[in-house]
Amino acid sequence: MTKPRQQIPKATVTRLAFYLRELQQMQRSGLANIQSRAIAERLGLNDSQVRRDISCLGTVGQRGVGYQVEDLIQSIQSILGTDRIWKVILVGVGNLGRALSGYRGFQEQGFDLLGAFDTDAEKIGKPIGQLKIQSLDQLGTFAKLHAIDLAILAVPADAAQSVVFAIEAAGIPGILNFAPIAVQPSVHSKTIIQEVDLAIELQRLAFSVVR
Repeated sequence: MTKPRQQIPKATVTRLAFYLRELQQMQRSGLANIQSRAIAERLGLNDSQVRRDISCLGTVGQRGVGYQVEDLIQSIQSILGTDRIWKVILVGVGNLGRALSGYRGFQEQGFDLLGAFDTDAEKIGKPIGQLKIQSLDQLGTFAKLHAIDLAILAVPADAAQSVVFAIEAAGIPGILNFAPIAVQPSVHSKTIIQEVDLAIELQRLAFSVVR
């Protein structure tokens, strides 16, 4: 039986996302079955760790055969919530925002980028991929009209917190923050914020290299 999502540790959720990526690649190559050992080797993990993580899904492999790739993909997508389409907007269309808007992996994993917003008057109305950049003032109306689920935040540090409040006011429940500063939801807000700082990731890598 699959564990409730709130009972699965965040570290396990992160590993499941990596498993999903590798399994989808295996599926594209025509592989029908996979053993936990093969997943572990591809990701530099321990075989027993992979089996423990997969056991959270209620999925049981067969000795000598392993797991069915398609079933395992479906199980992981279900627990991650990516077995549905998520409606996403981008706020901040600088260099990083433009790079993120062109990332094909979002669409492939069920994240549909529907809108892009900025405060720079010179950018408003300009194209970005298949979209046109809109004014941040239009965010609330757009979010309600399209039932937006998630926002990607890629604005400068000094603007990040105020934009978070605007996203909250628009009723968007989740924010992926690429701004180089930690932001906080409003008091009593139920908005979930996930921080992603590329410089910190490089610092962590540098630490590992010099150890």
